[in-house]
Amino acid sequence: MYQEILYDVADPVATITLNRPDRLNAWTDRMHAEVRHAVARAEQDRSAVAIVLTGAGRGFCAGADMQKLQNISEGERGQKLPPELKADPGDPSMGEDFRGTYTYLMSVRKPVIAALNGVVAGMAVPISCACDLRFASDRAFFTIAFSKRGLIAEWGSAWLLPRLVGPSNALDLLWSSRKVDAAEALRIGLVNRVVPHDELMPAVRKYVADLAAECSPTSLAIMKRQVWQQLTRTLGPSEKEAISLMVESFDRPDFREGVRSFLEKRPPKFERI
Repeated sequence: MYQEILYDVADPVATITLNRPDRLNAWTDRMHAEVRHAVARAEQDRSAVAIVLTGAGRGFCAGADMQKLQNISEGERGQKLPPELKADPGDPSMGEDFRGTYTYLMSVRKPVIAALNGVVAGMAVPISCACDLRFASDRAFFTIAFSKRGLIAEWGSAWLLPRLVGPSNALDLLWSSRKVDAAEALRIGLVNRVVPHDELMPAVRKYVADLAAECSPTSLAIMKRQVWQQLTRTLGPSEKEAISLMVESFDRPDFREGVRSFLEKRPPKFERI
């Protein structure tokens, strides 16, 4: 079914690899549909504790395919895709704010981690920002490029970037479209970690393996929803919701298992979702 991505699940990691390396994994409508379909599969797969999005070859994604942009500039819109690729990942209860074209990643019940192995350009920047975490190779670099194409802050990047790097850094990145290397990306908060290039995927897999071994998947899902949703709320309602959710957690098997495993000095055995 997939022509432009690779999909693999090796407990506890589901890996989605953008697979157009000859075009630096330039984004197409079909790639979008395939990624969305694969995310939905991984979300339902109990062996996948987290979902990793990465790229084949020298880059993560060079942004929109230039042929697609040329076609759009000449009036063409969209590509007809096979109905079997239709999918609706994510939790609808998150609300419409987190169910957008790419921001749906924020509503997926499992952690979504971008493993950025090279160039991250154009629309690939907001796509990676919609992931929960970003691990970068020391060879990775970022350029938004919208201003150099006569475009605007696309795909929610005017909301996402300031929340990661602050408004002034966000405007600098958007206005200048300059290249930002991995070290600067880490310094300003655009990525969570930078590792040597050959250690990128092992580092991401180890991070997920540690989550799978030590943390409640249900807790991870609820925390993810809390963090993203509460970015749009004030403190008072957020604290009240946290208290309500805490009381609910007391009745879950994961709470009992978390306490018992600590007292018995053994690894916890949490139920997968």
